[in-house]
Amino acid sequence: MAIITTILNKVPRPWLIKLSYWVRPFLSFYLRGKKYQDPIDGKTFRKFLPYGYGKARPNVLSPSTLSLERHRLLWLYLTRETDFFTKPLKVLHVAPEQAFYKRFKKQANLDYLTTDLYSPLADVKADLCALPFEDESFDVVFCNHVLEHIPDDTQAMRELYRVIKKGGWGIFQIPQDYNRAVTFEDNSITDPEERTRIFGQYDHVRVYGMDYFNKLRGIGFEVEEIHYASKLSTEEIEKYRIVANEIIPLCKKKL
Repeated sequence: MAIITTILNKVPRPWLIKLSYWVRPFLSFYLRGKKYQDPIDGKTFRKFLPYGYGKARPNVLSPSTLSLERHRLLWLYLTRETDFFTKPLKVLHVAPEQAFYKRFKKQANLDYLTTDLYSPLADVKADLCALPFEDESFDVVFCNHVLEHIPDDTQAMRELYRVIKKGGWGIFQIPQDYNRAVTFEDNSITDPEERTRIFGQYDHVRVYGMDYFNKLRGIGFEVEEIHYASKLSTEEIEKYRIVANEIIPLCKKKL
């Protein structure tokens, strides 16, 4: 099990996606139990796996869907608070998360398209800073834990704004330091180990602070900072392994 955990933490995400198809059934069986639940598929486990670069976070990676805390929080928000699973919507998913991909793809109400430069799950191989889509093409856009990888995140945000329809919305989660007022970035830091130490991951180029939301507003979005975990009970937060203070950035484009 220690070997599998090391692989899950160290293997690049595109490889992990391919590897997971045969690893997941074994992990789900080995960790079966009743203490924790993945709300995405409803399966329960005696514990989740650790995950993270540098110092791994304990008990956070679901063995069945490979969801992390942020995926489970977003799933609860989408299912309980939105019409995402019932309303006809044209959806763009940037760097599609494996926890969601097949489920979104099967939704009859969704016209669902994925894009990324490297992911094997991408329908369209594209650079987020130069998306090959017409203006105002999508009702909903997901772009989660992507912007921290992109040197020109301002241009990427402009592209996200451009392709969303008026009246449409997007969710752009990022790893965020809630104790940091201003985002920190330093383009001179290129060593993978140093990036992991400073930015939290070898391929991150910044640490976002609380000014992230205002940067999105500066692009033109109306941004709602959703503290959705505050609507969950203490028991739910522990059962689903949710980060209690995580903020979901809901970005809307004005009509």
